[in-house]
Amino acid sequence: MIYRVELAARAERDLVSLFVEKKATESKAAARWFNGLEEAVYTLEKYPLRCPVAPESKKSKRALHHLLYGTKPHIYRVIYEIDERRKVVYVLTIRHGAREPMTSEEIAAE
Repeated sequence: MIYRVELAARAERDLVSLFVEKKATESKAAARWFNGLEEAVYTLEKYPLRCPVAPESKKSKRALHHLLYGTKPHIYRVIYEIDERRKVVYVLTIRHGAREPMTSEEIAAE
């Protein structure tokens, strides 16, 4: 079963910020890393349930998952939820793994 991947406005802003932060236009390695991140996000089209439940699930009482991308200490978390009825993976945000989990307010804003 193929799912459609949709990015929340916040996730789109996160991608733009990472593109700028990593200077992907100036470095082939940074561009490769960024392209790999985008590809990883779109692998959620197939088997989105393969990723673990995100810690934020308990606070929000929503079934959130997270896809980890990168290597220590540069791991990023792609936080998303799945709408099984519509077959949509909704990416909420992309954030550095060292950051605190999202707050209930941040989740509700999505």
